[in-house]
Amino acid sequence: MLKKIQLTFLLLFALLFSSNCTKELEEYNKPALYWYSKMVDSIGINNLEKADDYYTSLQGEHIGSPLLPTATQIIAQAHFNNEEYLLADYFYDEYIKRYANDKEKEFYEFKKIEAKYKSLPLPRRDQKLIRETIALSQTFLQTYPYSNYYSQVDTIRTRLLLGISSLNRSIASLYNRIDKYKSAKFYEHKDEQKWIDWNDVEIAHSPWYREWFEGDGYGSWYGFLIPNTQSVVSRNSNKDTNITQ
Repeated sequence: MLKKIQLTFLLLFALLFSSNCTKELEEYNKPALYWYSKMVDSIGINNLEKADDYYTSLQGEHIGSPLLPTATQIIAQAHFNNEEYLLADYFYDEYIKRYANDKEKEFYEFKKIEAKYKSLPLPRRDQKLIRETIALSQTFLQTYPYSNYYSQVDTIRTRLLLGISSLNRSIASLYNRIDKYKSAKFYEHKDEQKWIDWNDVEIAHSPWYREWFEGDGYGSWYGFLIPNTQSVVSRNSNKDTNITQ
């Protein structure tokens, strides 16, 4: 009797499982409103991975749907609000390329810059993304000189230029410490921003728990443990003896 009960439960479980699988397999060839509603519902419960899937289905099955522009705006802002800035940047870019009119382009190009800026990682990392954001900011300022977002974009650009210049100064300091004065001089003048008065600049510092391992860009607490010799990289190169610090 017990075996029959167990067998019955197993059969019921198998039927339920196969029913769920069938439902998953049937998730195609639906009206545009179906995918749109599913996407919005998934965003409502903060399941953005599923929302992305529904957006993809909407775009794939209904490329000309009038719901797509709004869906793109919604999914982009959802990722932005969830601090998934690079995904937000991707969807903002999609909207600009496919749907934005001239008035909307200004706003969504600003949102792209804001998303890239917020996605920037720890100080002194990902120079490529920093330079991309600076370039986008400069283009925006030239294209929209009377924009309502001008001051915000200009502030982002200024902070990133300060960041790049600060990074170059820390690299120059490193080269000076290993007697590579020509290299130090190169980085002192690389991307030079003559308008910066470093006496008025408060340098960004890493939190103590990262600074222990990364240093502050100018030195590390464990520096006294490192012998004052040339590094493996520079062991076979000549010191810049003809240039003084």
